[in-house]
Amino acid sequence: MDSAEANKQITYLRAQVARHDELYYRHAKPEISDFDYDRLKRELADLEVQFPPVAADESVTQRVGDDRTEGFARVKHRQAMTTLDNTYDEAELREFHARLAKALGTEDLAYTVEPKIDGVAVSLTYEHGRLTRAVTRGDGEEGDDVTANARTIRGLPPTLHGQPVPALIEIRGEVYLSVEEFRRINQLQEEAGEAHYANPRNLAAGTLKQLDTQLVASRRLEVVLYGLGHCEPPVADSQSGFQAQLAAWDLPVVEKFWAVRGIDAVCGAIRELDQRRRGFAFGTDGAVVKLDSFAQQAHKGVGYRGMGADGRAEAARKLSPRWACAFKFPPDRAETWVRNITIQVGRTGALTPVAELEPVLLAGTTVKRATLHNADEIARKDVRVGDAVLVEKAGEIIPAVVAVLVSKRPAGSAPYAFPQQCPVCTTAAVRVEDGVVWRCPNPQCPEKVRRRIEHFASKGCLDIDGLGEEIVDLLLHHGLIKSIVDLFHLTVDQLLPLKKSGEVWAGNLIAAIAARRGTDLWRVIHGLGIPQVGAASAKDLARTFRSLDALAAAPEADLVRIDGFGEKTAAAVRAWFAEETNRALLRELLAAGLRPTPPAESGSGLAGKVFVLTGTLPTLTREEAAAKIEAAGGKVSGSVSKKTHYVLAGDEAGSKLDKARALGVPVIAEAEFLRLLG
Repeated sequence: MDSAEANKQITYLRAQVARHDELYYRHAKPEISDFDYDRLKRELADLEVQFPPVAADESVTQRVGDDRTEGFARVKHRQAMTTLDNTYDEAELREFHARLAKALGTEDLAYTVEPKIDGVAVSLTYEHGRLTRAVTRGDGEEGDDVTANARTIRGLPPTLHGQPVPALIEIRGEVYLSVEEFRRINQLQEEAGEAHYANPRNLAAGTLKQLDTQLVASRRLEVVLYGLGHCEPPVADSQSGFQAQLAAWDLPVVEKFWAVRGIDAVCGAIRELDQRRRGFAFGTDGAVVKLDSFAQQAHKGVGYRGMGADGRAEAARKLSPRWACAFKFPPDRAETWVRNITIQVGRTGALTPVAELEPVLLAGTTVKRATLHNADEIARKDVRVGDAVLVEKAGEIIPAVVAVLVSKRPAGSAPYAFPQQCPVCTTAAVRVEDGVVWRCPNPQCPEKVRRRIEHFASKGCLDIDGLGEEIVDLLLHHGLIKSIVDLFHLTVDQLLPLKKSGEVWAGNLIAAIAARRGTDLWRVIHGLGIPQVGAASAKDLARTFRSLDALAAAPEADLVRIDGFGEKTAAAVRAWFAEETNRALLRELLAAGLRPTPPAESGSGLAGKVFVLTGTLPTLTREEAAAKIEAAGGKVSGSVSKKTHYVLAGDEAGSKLDKARALGVPVIAEAEFLRLLG
């Protein structure tokens, strides 16, 4: 490659990196994986080294990504927030150690190895022990003031407990969403007929930049802290010592870190982290290796990103610490073929495309299907039937098509044409202005009806024993039901002809339906399919209003006051009950004998207590334990924080048990739990 070709390629790569920086940092909507982005940036950095006359001083490789957005005040960091050099190669990690050993005159260096949290960088300022400001990384020099949103984060104390408390300290960390919370929010998206969020990191970033603090609170962000910025006076002389101080202040810290000596021990710790990382509450995509000694860190200082020991471009901005680097785990990917693209019709009519794949083993499970999210996503990636594709688990949760192997595309393939009508009832699909989701608007679409009935009868709603997908299909096929109300009008005589020797089956099903006429109020609220209302929100509504009539009449102002409810959720609830067809549905259900039971007024000492469940209990399932907690007036959470009152632990308890012990949260077994219940 000559200088002219290099200049052309460098210009192209800079434009690509700048575009992906904009999508990732400002919009939290990346189009490529971290692995592909790092590879793109590495190619650019290598070219800039090979052709220095071509490379401008202010290349995108020399700048920290900028997450500043409109609507937030800008705050300058007292100490710049740097970004780490990345590597996927153990040989490069050993070269990093060799440079440090040469500069410091010894191979026997002490390091810390910490999980690299896949979240959003934030800097918290505590003055005389009180939280006064939270600021995003921004461009490294200044960031956005997100203090109001940070104050909603679970487990983040407003004051530091214990001594010493410095006059002023900047503490760095990552805001994230737990896997459980990410799944809960996507369940709400599904119930609202909206597209799923791609991964927890993007959703956490988008949430932290919301102007509606109630919406932020409803999404239950969490934070983990690990880094030191400006501090006066000093509180520790090493990274391991600072980690201990963070824990002593009752701040949320990494669940596990390693203090080791020598590069072999570093590599061993990284391998152990790779084995343990999927059990952490937060997502992690690698390890951060740091010199433990703050004095040695200060000696090495910071420098131009991506450069070696020669320290080229001394005048360039000094953004990356020389004493730390990130070792990133390559993503779990697999190559397979797209057999077909099918369209799923959701309960609200959302048309969701799914890639039907040649089965392939990925991250320990066989993947046969991968979401394609929406029509825009298919067009952007140009996914076609017959394509060879790379599949990975986005955020290690949802299988997704990340790339098309165009070189293997079969001859004669054609771009996928997203259907303009519902594949079930053939009604013309509609697209909300500025939206990405196509919907079937037909309220009597057979698939929408089937999904609504399945949801109403499902385990998470009325939990009608024996009324699964197969039986719902059977009842619909024979015209015995057309809505959820019809379930309560079924008779044994109607069911008898549907199955040979079906008398026992018919009697059992009718009895199971009758038994749910007096089911819990929250189950009915959840079963109605109100947009934005999942099981947890339904329980909050049941506890607050205690009847369907009271809930139907509740003004939006009362809904917003519920802890965790934002304006969007409150508006969705109010809008659902304002629809005459929905009010008619409630009247028909009550006329059919549905009598929801409000939560018991509990005098138990567990009222208001927050429980986290982990492991396998001797006699109770998690669902049974959760039901007992809620019946006693308590709440069940998916993650451990300082607000947790008890962790109920069984056999093979995971990282939640470790975190409970680190935070001093009481851990109880099933026997003690049952004694507390009385």
